[in-house]
Amino acid sequence: MTKRVATRIEKVQAPVIPIVGSLIADHPGTISLGQGMVHYAPPPNAINATQKLHEIHHRYGDVQGTPPLRSLLNEKLQSENQIRTDGCKVVYTAGSNMGFLNAVLAIADVGDEIIVQSPYYFNYEMAIEIAGCKAVVVATTSDYQLDLAALEAAITSRTRAIVTISPNNPTGAIYSRKALARINQLCRKSEIFHISDEAYEYFTYDGAEHFSPGSLPGAARHTISLFTLSKAYGLAGWRCGYMVVPDDLLMPVKKIQDTNLVCPPMLNQDVAAAALQAGREWVEPHVESLEKVRNVILEELDGLPGCRAPIPGGAFYMLLQLDTDRGDMELVRELISRFGVATLPGNTFGIETSCQIRVSYGALKEDSVIEGLGRLKKGLQALL
Repeated sequence: MTKRVATRIEKVQAPVIPIVGSLIADHPGTISLGQGMVHYAPPPNAINATQKLHEIHHRYGDVQGTPPLRSLLNEKLQSENQIRTDGCKVVYTAGSNMGFLNAVLAIADVGDEIIVQSPYYFNYEMAIEIAGCKAVVVATTSDYQLDLAALEAAITSRTRAIVTISPNNPTGAIYSRKALARINQLCRKSEIFHISDEAYEYFTYDGAEHFSPGSLPGAARHTISLFTLSKAYGLAGWRCGYMVVPDDLLMPVKKIQDTNLVCPPMLNQDVAAAALQAGREWVEPHVESLEKVRNVILEELDGLPGCRAPIPGGAFYMLLQLDTDRGDMELVRELISRFGVATLPGNTFGIETSCQIRVSYGALKEDSVIEGLGRLKKGLQALL
């Protein structure tokens, strides 16, 4: 048996988090500014939900998520996102990564195209490749904003969707209501889908407001909205996501999710319901704290020779643009081995023409982030 691995899987990039994690393990004491999650624990009532094992149903649940949980999600979508679920349905997923893969498999055939922006979220590019589709990459501006003309020019007869992530991973950029509305209208006119990733909806700074394209009049038929509780509520490992899909995609998504998962884990759904009941008010003080940390980082990096840090309006990432001939993975290795601080290389986000690294400031408490920043600054001063 000469061929053991599918060609399409061989072409998929290796997941960067385990690679950097292995480097960190080889250098004990490294401070990681790599993985994207929050440092704080879930709401107390969500933790309490995990302790009620005697109340857990041990049978399979609804492939779409339990009706009580979906009811809570519908209420949240209407009150916070202004998304009315007329003409669309909510599906609970094991994280929004599953929601994205569900979406691609439901709408695209092998060889079809999905438009993403560069820098892109690496797991999305990987999912598109795994599905046998083609990720069509369109560059953003120097400040990581959408290039609307370039996106429109990239549409072909094989295009099935345009993906937007706002607030953005890996850049922290927030796209304006006007820009997102124009993308949504373009998708409608072109008879393709708008996949709107809103995982960081609560993480907005400087008075910016989050906007959901699915709230636009007439958007329900061509908009797929992806959300998660993992980021805002400290539930990264619990895999708590949900998606809003047009009515005619519900059965295709059910087919995919039933095959892959059968049903979302029941305990997972109990935790998600409890987190939703804690509400956005519980999250807001944590977001305010992260904004302060972001401001400290911007101040420390301001004026650092060879380093440009476009101001991120949301999420908890900065993508640093570096003036060096070094490769970004080479730089990441040296920062870990010589200076004890970990970041992620820009090439995993589709950046090939310059050296960039992503800094995440959400996963550690403020004092650890500041210490890691000091190491990073020292390292960049020595290596650039």
